Amino acid sequence: MLVLSRKANQSIMIGDDIRILVVGVDRDQVKLGIEAPRHVPVHRFEIFAEIHRSEGTAAPGPKLEPVGSAASKSDIGPEAKA
Repeated sequence: MLVLSRKANQSIMIGDDIRILVVGVDRDQVKLGIEAPRHVPVHRFEIFAEIHRSEGTAAPGPKLEPVGSAASKSDIGPEAKA
């Protein structure tokens, strides 16, 4: 897992065509804007998991856990701590 710090109005890029923008921060809530091509589905993790559960398929990709789950900081590899 890569962990980044961003402030409001700062963004990150995923590949050449997906941009994640921090729209706002209010106490414990972060609002994100996501710009992605129409063919790339974008869902909250809970919706993503439910779609795959209802289809009877395993969610593709690595096993992801929502933030605040049982994963601890010790689960983050040294490459992400830099």
